[in-house]
Amino acid sequence: MKRRPTIVSVSDHAVLRYLEREHGIDVDVVRAHLAAKAQPGAELGATAVQVERVKLVVRSITEGYATVVTVLERRTASTSRDRDR
Repeated sequence: MKRRPTIVSVSDHAVLRYLEREHGIDVDVVRAHLAAKAQPGAELGATAVQVERVKLVVRSITEGYATVVTVLERRTASTSRDRDR
């Protein structure tokens, strides 16, 4: 009897650890960079901020606190689904 091929998925956590450990990417530095880029727009209540060649989608949790929830290609329109995350 033939075995079915095993489908392997890779978690975001595993990707981040790989980038850190194999390629020397400091994820905390990247996180701080993105936060600094999003800060001015988030303070104005923006739901997306265009920086460099990408668009940062921002979700406000409470007054005075926001989270960058995803990064899109700059030409991609934000959707209500992006804002609801």
